[in-house]
Order: sequence, then structure tokens, then C-alpha cells
Amino acid sequence: MKLLITGASGFLGQYVVVNALRRGYEVRAVVRPHQDISLLTWSNHDAVEIVKADLAVAPELVSTVSGVDCVIHLVASKSSDFVKACKGTVLTTQNLLKAMECAQVMRLISISSFSVYDYSQVSDGNTLDESCPIETSPSTRDAYAQTKLMQEQLVREFASLPHSAVTILRPGMIYGREVLWNACHGAGFGPLWLLIGASGIMPVTYVENCADAIVTAVEAKAAVDTTLNIVDDELPTRKNYTDILVKHSPNPPQIVPVNWLLLRGIAQVFWFVNQRVLGGMLKLPGLLIPPRLDARLKPMTYSNQKAKEILNWHPPYSWQDTLERIWNHEMELISV
Repeated sequence: MKLLITGASGFLGQYVVVNALRRGYEVRAVVRPHQDISLLTWSNHDAVEIVKADLAVAPELVSTVSGVDCVIHLVASKSSDFVKACKGTVLTTQNLLKAMECAQVMRLISISSFSVYDYSQVSDGNTLDESCPIETSPSTRDAYAQTKLMQEQLVREFASLPHSAVTILRPGMIYGREVLWNACHGAGFGPLWLLIGASGIMPVTYVENCADAIVTAVEAKAAVDTTLNIVDDELPTRKNYTDILVKHSPNPPQIVPVNWLLLRGIAQVFWFVNQRVLGGMLKLPGLLIPPRLDARLKPMTYSNQKAKEILNWHPPYSWQDTLERIWNHEMELISV
């Protein structure tokens, strides 16, 4: 069975390629046109075909897609500029889906994000799972959330085509050796790190766990026409996670605890004044925009039960084991 993996050279993509190769799949890895493939440890693997392609350029994609059995679509832009994010997430997805339809490749694993949920509809302390509503006021959210919502809509339109077989996976915050400090446990300001709501649970998934779930979904018949959240078991609190990072980091930032309710109250005041008094003229930082603040740091619990049942998947690594492996250099980063 041959898989086409877009975004194969990215943070998550490299691990997805490795996981697929370890399971015996052939891989057509799509990388950027100017990518230095010598940096990819699997670039000379016998089961890997590397294709340099720009998904924003439609004409070349039918040949790129033809002959594969399943597409794993990872490409997305993290740009804060909406136009750039739209090109990198929405246009690329639109072109890929058109090429898949032309080539009659109808099996798709599309990687979405927790950012699509409407956090205003989930009360503090409740569980975020696949039954929760998606965002209905995207204009209040950042470019990433807006374009991931648009991407999901395109994928659902593709899923309505005859013979399509689509699985949407929504990972939480993906972390690994290359990405440890993240927006789910605070915000950095120079030498300071604001630890916001220290007791809150982090909706994280270790990059190898996430890659394992993605590849497991390829042949999981029960996963067709489903949407699944991907997070790890026994999720850490922000304080526990941050404490380990501080303990092992050679030059950790100064940690400044910030009370969640206090910050939310401040954000609501700034938001109200800006919207009702100043007509939205101020460009507020994300931490002072309540819908964005909630999406990052609202205190909730998270479930991976549906993914475990549908995929018969269990995250291979706990967050404690993962961080110890990183600090002890026990990880064989993307070696096959």
C-alpha cells in the first residue's frame, strides 16, 4: 500500500513518514520545492519516493497524487497573516482535493486541529470531545483557527463525493524535542514565561504518539467518515509540565504565575472597552481577546476515548517518559 504524505518534511510530517515506513508502507513524500532533502534521514530509504511540489500550484498535482492508495494531508500555515495562512492552508487543500478527485484517489486522512472548537460553548471544567460544537464566530479567532475551519469545510465537501473515504483527525497541542514551550501552558515575554492557570490540564499529544494515531487510521475501516480528537493519556497540568522543562532546560525563563480568573477578567474588560467604546480600533494581543484566550488556556478536561475505540490505538509514550527520553537523548529522531 502506498501513502502520499503532504508536509512530509515538517515537524509532524517527518515522524509520520517514519511511522509509515516502520509499518511496511511505501511512501510518496511531498516536500517544498526548495527543500534540502539531505536533511531528511529517510531521504534515501528504498520505500520512499520524494516529490518536490508546491500545493498552491494546481496543475502539477494530479501526477503527484496518481497511483497512491491514501493521502495523509498535513500541510497548513501557521502564519498570523490571514492572506498567507489562507494560501498555505485553504488553497493548498483545495488544490489537493481537486487533484485527488481527478486521479480518483478517495482515501484521505486530513489533519485538523483543536483550534476549530467553539470554546465559548464549553464551560470551565467540562470535557472537550468530538461532540463539542465548532466555532461559529471565526472572525474573533486568529488566522490559524479561521483557516483550519475553512479547511475542514473543504474536506467535508470532498467527503460527500461518491466513493470518498475521509477521516478527520484533530490533534491537541503537538510537542516534541523541537517544540517544548508552547501556547497551552503560557506565554513568553523575553526572559519571562507567564504560567497561566497552573492547575489547568494541557491538551497535548507527543509527536510520536500523534504520528502513530495518524498512520493507524489509514486502514481502520471504522475511522471512515469520522472525526477524532488525538490527545495523550494522563495529561499533565501546566505546572507539572513547566516544572520539568525548567528543571532540565540549560537557560530556563523566569516563571511568573498568573491567575486564570484574573487574566480572564482583565481580558474581558479590555475586550468590552475596545468593542463598545473604541469601536474595535485597538489591536489587542491574543491574551486580551477572550475567544483566543479561552482557546489556548480555558480550564477543561480532554478525552481521547473515541480515538482509542475507533482506531484501537493507545498512545505509546506517557508525557513523563517522553520528556525523560528527550533530556536523556534516548530518542532516535526519525530513524527507521
